[in-house]
Amino acid sequence: MDIEAVIGSLNLEVLSGKERLKTEVRGGYTGDLLSDVMANSKEGDLWITRQTHPNIVAVASLKEHAGIILVAGSEPAGETLERAANENIPIMVSELSGFEVTGRLYNLITKKESETVSQR
Repeated sequence: MDIEAVIGSLNLEVLSGKERLKTEVRGGYTGDLLSDVMANSKEGDLWITRQTHPNIVAVASLKEHAGIILVAGSEPAGETLERAANENIPIMVSELSGFEVTGRLYNLITKKESETVSQR
């Protein structure tokens, strides 16, 4: 599943990284503590957070995340969007809570995986 499919399913607003919407989403990670995200998230994850400061872009780039979903209507700082544009990191916004976005993303990914297995 790519970011574009997630955007459509979760009704996300794309703020940056529109060139990378075909990037494959391999999983997700929910967290606001940067050290936790750096230690435990994986390449290809969509990172779900309320953090909006520029350091989220550095972490997403370092961990090679598919993108960042800001929840509960959080709006990134201008410098965050500027860095995201420079690093080509997709940042999307949802009005839903982190709990809701996490659950819906999990369901999308597991549904896609079970469809792939059943087609074999």
